[in-house]
Amino acid sequence: MATKPAFASGAQVEHPKFGLGTVVSCTEEHIVIKFDEHGEKKFVLQIVLPSLKKSDRQPPAEKRASRTRKKAVAPAAS
Repeated sequence: MATKPAFASGAQVEHPKFGLGTVVSCTEEHIVIKFDEHGEKKFVLQIVLPSLKKSDRQPPAEKRASRTRKKAVAPAAS
């Protein structure tokens, strides 16, 4: 019988070295976390579990590449 993962996908966590992040996936063996400042990292669950804390913050909005370009403004004629 499978056990429930330690953290649900989308859970907000805090790691002492990498800071705040969002759980991408969690199995009985590994956890993948996307950190705000350090990108995505994969850990062995049993090793990292004691150092992870649940965070009550709201998930950050995804950083979107600006796809809209500002229209060039022609200089005003004098």
